[in-house]
Amino acid sequence: MKHIPHGIYEGHIKRPLDLLCSLAALIFLSPVLLVVALLVRIKLGSPVFFTQERPGVIDPETDREKIFRLVKFRTMTDERDVNGELLPDEKRLTSFGKFLRSTSLDELPELLNIIKGDMSIVGPRPLLVKYLERYTPTQRRRQEVRPGLTGLAMSTVRNSQGWDKKFELDVQYVDNVTFLLDVKIILWTVRIVLKREGINEPGCATNAEFMGTLKKK
Repeated sequence: MKHIPHGIYEGHIKRPLDLLCSLAALIFLSPVLLVVALLVRIKLGSPVFFTQERPGVIDPETDREKIFRLVKFRTMTDERDVNGELLPDEKRLTSFGKFLRSTSLDELPELLNIIKGDMSIVGPRPLLVKYLERYTPTQRRRQEVRPGLTGLAMSTVRNSQGWDKKFELDVQYVDNVTFLLDVKIILWTVRIVLKREGINEPGCATNAEFMGTLKKK
C-alpha cells in the first residue's frame, strides 16, 4: 500500500517543518515538561513516563506498519487486585491523571517521537498494535501517513464519537493533506483542548476498545 504525497508540502516540506517545530516546542515547553514530570513522580510514582508499542506509517516495501515505542506522561496508577491483575482503568485513573488527559499535557513527550520521525505533528492518532488486524481495508488507510500528535478526528470530535466516525475522518485527512488543513487542525485542537470537550467516549473512563467494524468495506 503506497501513499502518493499530495504536492510539495506533503512530499518535501511537512517532515522538515515537523522537525523544526517540535524541536522549538520541546525547548520552549521544557519548564512545563519538568514541572509535569515532577508532579507525576509525586502523585503517581515511578516510572514518570508511559511507553507502549504503537503502529506507525506503512512501509511500502514490506506493506507492514513500522512499529515504534510511544512516549507519554503516565496518568494511571499500578493498583492491582488480590490476584495481581491491574484494576480497570476507571479505578486507576486519578483526578490528576484526568487533568493531564483533559489538557493533553500527557501527550507532550510525544514531541520526542516526532523528532525521531515516528510521528508527525498532524496525522491520525497512533492506536494499539492489536487493532491492526481489526481494520477494514479502508480503515487501514489511516496508516498510509505518519501518526500525529493531533489529527482531524482529535481536533473535531476528539472522543465524543465512535470509532467508525473517527476512522472516517482519519482517511479523509490522508486524502487531503495540505499546509492549510494542518494549520486549521492545530487551531481546532487548541480550541477543543481549552474547552475540554470530548475527552472520553460517553460512558467510558478512557476509550472503549475497538473490536472491529461489522460491515467490511
